[in-house]
Amino acid sequence: MFYVGLDLGQRRDFSALAVVEREEPKFEWVAAPRELSVRHLERMDLGSPYPRIVKRVCDVMRHPKMEHRSRLVVDATGVGAPVVDLLQSAGLGVSLTTVTITGGERAHGQGERWHVPRGDLLAGLEVLLEAGELKISRRLREAERLVKELEAMQLGSQNQSRNKSGGGEHDDLVFAVALAVWRARRAENRFGDRRLPGI
Repeated sequence: MFYVGLDLGQRRDFSALAVVEREEPKFEWVAAPRELSVRHLERMDLGSPYPRIVKRVCDVMRHPKMEHRSRLVVDATGVGAPVVDLLQSAGLGVSLTTVTITGGERAHGQGERWHVPRGDLLAGLEVLLEAGELKISRRLREAERLVKELEAMQLGSQNQSRNKSGGGEHDDLVFAVALAVWRARRAENRFGDRRLPGI
């Protein structure tokens, strides 16, 4: 199953797209955590109009390997609502989850509309990276930039700033991956509102 995370930027922030694949177990009775692999990373040109971003997302979602095997997770914070409307009217035929990133303490929501603390998204990513359960191929064009973003951010820190980290790096790719990973892990944990183990 593929989870596509879309972090939306504005004039000073890039919009970024990440495709994360969750490996399905060979046997249904295996309860081990499923490995997640980042399969695609993309950062749109600064100032890209939202209709162009929607078209690009549609192109990615309609890839033959991903058709009928993918879910889209969109950052609905700020400018996200109109873009979500555009994506829903594009007729993708996939499940679309909206995530409003908050400074709160607990994820809450129902169905496919969620409010998730920034810290939960980042801590979940950090836990998976430390456990070796999230693989990022160095062959991806934007892999090096993602690694720089990860290094510049203080994952799990109390800094609630949404735009740039202290190192001056953008965090667009990190949040695109974090959104996809959050949804993939929620699918494993019955998509509830309880925190993931270790968080």
